[in-house]
Amino acid sequence: MARSPPVILNFRRTFALLIVLVVVPSAGLSGFGVVAIINERAAVEKRLESAWRGTLESLSAELPRALASADLVEEAGALSLRMPDGRVVSEPDGTFQVEDGRVHTSDPQLMEAFTAVLPEAGSVPTEPTVFSLAAGGRALLVAAERRGDDVRGVRLSVRALESLLAERVDSRVVSGEPVLFTLLPVPREVVSEGGLMGKLVSEVAQARASALAPVGLAERVLDPPLQDFRLVVLPTGEDPVARASTRNRVVYGVLLGLFYLTLTFGVAYTGRALYREAQLSRMKTDFVSLVSHELRTPLTSIRMFIETLALGRLKDPAQMQEVLTLLTRETERLSIFIERVLDWARIEGGRKVYQRTPLPVTEVVEAAVAAFRAQRLEGGVELKLDVPEGLPRLDADKDAIAGALLNLLQNAYKYSGPDDRRITLSARAGGRFVDLMVEDNGVGIPTKERKRIFERFYRVDNLLTRRTEGSGLGLAIARRIIEAHGGRIGVQSEPGKGSRFTIHLPVGKA
Repeated sequence: MARSPPVILNFRRTFALLIVLVVVPSAGLSGFGVVAIINERAAVEKRLESAWRGTLESLSAELPRALASADLVEEAGALSLRMPDGRVVSEPDGTFQVEDGRVHTSDPQLMEAFTAVLPEAGSVPTEPTVFSLAAGGRALLVAAERRGDDVRGVRLSVRALESLLAERVDSRVVSGEPVLFTLLPVPREVVSEGGLMGKLVSEVAQARASALAPVGLAERVLDPPLQDFRLVVLPTGEDPVARASTRNRVVYGVLLGLFYLTLTFGVAYTGRALYREAQLSRMKTDFVSLVSHELRTPLTSIRMFIETLALGRLKDPAQMQEVLTLLTRETERLSIFIERVLDWARIEGGRKVYQRTPLPVTEVVEAAVAAFRAQRLEGGVELKLDVPEGLPRLDADKDAIAGALLNLLQNAYKYSGPDDRRITLSARAGGRFVDLMVEDNGVGIPTKERKRIFERFYRVDNLLTRRTEGSGLGLAIARRIIEAHGGRIGVQSEPGKGSRFTIHLPVGKA
């Protein structure tokens, strides 16, 4: 016949499957969350760039139209580019002139830029035209016009153009953050010379320039002929990208932490529930086995004695009386066991009702001792009582407390040596509590077993307990009764030197 696997083994397999089915997907989800947190700044930058795209496109189209309406004006020998409202948008010392293939200017950047495009200077229109020039990795904006074979013009002020742009848009329409519209050169790759070392120096310089450059929210390269410049939106206060990404990362981190906290709690709670179910299943199996064993022994004896009487094998009245005495003892043993199981069922089901009344400690002790002596008529035990007069009264159920105390006396009797049984029952008052102590000279309890002896159906596994009848419910019932009265029960024991059980009960009002 096939043998079913142990309950605890099934629990471990089920719990391992739960961990795999829950933790593995959550780990993948967390990985994606971490990647999203890492890429959050790029996502925020993308969103802000999309928000500013329409505004940048509008300004990029409007700037050339506004500059097209400006005129080159010469006053006192100085040339300037003036807007229709009279505003000057050119540099005061940025005048240049191209005559006979030569460039005349005091600006070295203008000199370098026009020298590079000197062959194309003849294509400049006769009306004022604004365009960009780039030379040597630098870019500048100029306004020029052709007069005959000569070309004259001025270099434009980037700050003046930025001020012009700021007047043409309300930045807060797009974002509540203060921003600045600026014109920056389009970064160009500089062709390095000098082999590998020159290329390395060039790359280092470009990386340094990129690191030192201001970080914009969005940008757009201007259309020709201003293609060497880009219009950039720069934050003037706290970096909104950093703030938004930090806020989102904090939110993601908190949500991820809550997720893992909930997941941990759920797994722990589910594991605990599964473990308790496994324990309950094992306890049910142990209970059925225990009840079957405890019932089979007295029932077998009772059946054997009844068959003996039915067959008329006993002719001697003394023998018949002995058999009847044994029948009475076995039926009493069976009744006590069944009553104990039913009592535990009532306690576990919450149906146990305690009738509390103020009563003396001596009355509880006398009830327990009387029941103990009634069950142990064969003697063989030295019972010593040490219960002083004048102890505070207990607000307790007499039968329940006496029953718990009786359980301790029965255990002290069963687990003491058969040749020298000595039990001491004492009571002491301390503050608002009364201690009832049962001490024996039995085999004692190992340290690792002391916490478990109050569990239901648990018995210490040694030679004496295997020879002694018991259900493993006595101490569990006693603990539940004492705890229901607001007290506690404890044990002090040493193997080979006996045990002392203490019931700690609160004092009731008289």
